[in-house]
Amino acid sequence: MKTKARRASSGTRALPQQVRIIGGSLKRSTLPVLDRPGLRPTPQRVRETVFNWLGQDLTGWVCLDAFAGSGALGFEAASRGATSVVLLERDPALVAALRAGQARLKTNAVTVERGEAVSWMRACTPGQFQLVLLDPPFDDPALLDLALKAATHLVAAAGFIYVEAAQPLGHCPDGFMLWRHGRAGAVCFHLLRRNSNG
Repeated sequence: MKTKARRASSGTRALPQQVRIIGGSLKRSTLPVLDRPGLRPTPQRVRETVFNWLGQDLTGWVCLDAFAGSGALGFEAASRGATSVVLLERDPALVAALRAGQARLKTNAVTVERGEAVSWMRACTPGQFQLVLLDPPFDDPALLDLALKAATHLVAAAGFIYVEAAQPLGHCPDGFMLWRHGRAGAVCFHLLRRNSNG
């Protein structure tokens, strides 16, 4: 859900009211950031770095944004040519905002589904995504482990899992390598790549 505890201290900065898509066909389009518990959109400079790592052009890719929140990551993927992007979110207010954004931006590649990410991924057909985006709540470290384990079977050979977390990943799942990683303030971000032999 692009989430973590919103006010870890009294000095925590307020959330932006909107985020801007930074590349591709939807560049400069905005997405609202609702005032929901824990909502934390991926920072612009992190999105810029990650999509630079991925090469900008995602033409033909099938992507999953498993904790969609504001939709910033998933809409960035669609903006860069992804054929299909599933935005998965459990909060009904955020689901409604994502669907409104999809309609306003006329992004036919985007599908919004309401559901709990780990259960949804466990039940999903294996090997169908070139990119799975994981940004679960920072205040529930166990959820990251569950989500990462559930995501691994969804990724096609040589595909990617993007992971955003409060701490650096301690290990990679079997069959994956840590391809790139970075840190921006309180956000640690990682791009894992599946071995090409699956």
